[in-house]
Amino acid sequence: MSTATQERHKSIAVDVGGVMVGGGAPIVVQSMTNTDSADVEGTARQVAALARAGSELVRITVDRDEAAAAVPHIKERLAKMGVSVPIIGDFHYIGHQLLADHPGCAEALDKYRINPGNVGFKNKRDPQFTQIVEMALKHGKPVRIGVNWGSLDQELLTRLMDQNAKSSSPRGAREVMHEAMVQSALLSAARAEDIGLPKNRMILSAKVSAVQDLIAVYTELARRSDYALHLGLTEAGMGSKGIVASSAAMGVLLQQGIGDTIRVSLTPEPNGDRTLEVQVAQELLQTMGLRTFVPLVAACPGCGRTTSTTFQELASDIQGFIRNSMPGWKKQYPGVETLTVAVMGCIVNGPGESKHADIGISLPGTGEQPTAPVFIDGKKAATLRGPTLTADFKQMVTDYIERRFGHAGRSAEGGRVLHLDDVAPVQ
Repeated sequence: MSTATQERHKSIAVDVGGVMVGGGAPIVVQSMTNTDSADVEGTARQVAALARAGSELVRITVDRDEAAAAVPHIKERLAKMGVSVPIIGDFHYIGHQLLADHPGCAEALDKYRINPGNVGFKNKRDPQFTQIVEMALKHGKPVRIGVNWGSLDQELLTRLMDQNAKSSSPRGAREVMHEAMVQSALLSAARAEDIGLPKNRMILSAKVSAVQDLIAVYTELARRSDYALHLGLTEAGMGSKGIVASSAAMGVLLQQGIGDTIRVSLTPEPNGDRTLEVQVAQELLQTMGLRTFVPLVAACPGCGRTTSTTFQELASDIQGFIRNSMPGWKKQYPGVETLTVAVMGCIVNGPGESKHADIGISLPGTGEQPTAPVFIDGKKAATLRGPTLTADFKQMVTDYIERRFGHAGRSAEGGRVLHLDDVAPVQ
């Protein structure tokens, strides 16, 4: 944990299908499918892919009878695949009806997501909101009250705008919108409590699509409540824009100790990999020192001293090798996610950076001798060269992991992790 990170927002812990959210628990990564939930096989496959990528909660759309009827079968299919990730049902407009008509769906889901802006309109809003909360009580499920500025309660917003217009010192329209977001979440949560849902069964979110708006809304929401909070920049966008915007907004809030679970809402490329949003969320938390998911690979950006593409290719190869190996490594080598690897491109910083990593390689830059020293635990362990260099370094990484994190690297008494000084050196 980074010492620069402020104390976490004091939130009440919520159990979501066995995953703890809030109350000081590690910040949870979640994601959402984009399949038709009525497609049992397709949805189960995508949920499984997201879970295997590291998503600890997965949300699916439940928008009609066919989708609601499919939910128990999706859970069954996942169980057969050996996937036990909690599933969240995303409800809009007719969630009360779907939960009532499909009790199997209501029971199979691990959490319900309600949007107070479209749970019902006018005189139907409170009865339909009440029905969903009562279903959550009946089935023992937590609820996320998820406000979104694209579907904000217009009656509440209009009332606050009117009050602001009559004020002796009116605020800007954007500030009023921020207040409407916060009030929508808090008033809905208070209403759920009145119905009987305790705070330890509620998570709040208030999603907007602009960085400064998200920071302002969540800062105020955290100041005025102790509910567990879900962070996410909605409609963040595609590619680098979505990654940068989400990281900028959530990074500020996380540094302030705000946020108990996060989602990076990326628009995927056509036929793109949905799991990218999970990877970005993990990398954000790990880069900030809040959690550790996979070994870190440090690699230099390259310059005029590194005109060869060798080190870029090796860095990319090692990064992919580690990420693809992690599902098996996590089971076989507890603690492997703390490993640090360096792949450097020339003599200027290469040896130094490699010594700081657990295992690092310094490749030759332009005009340097065609050799690559490898450093393990700060000491030079080998020199690699030739066409098998990549395969040789991968093998050294694998051997190091086995020695340090495998059973051979642990004492029978206390499970102590041995370092290379305790075992035979690499030749």
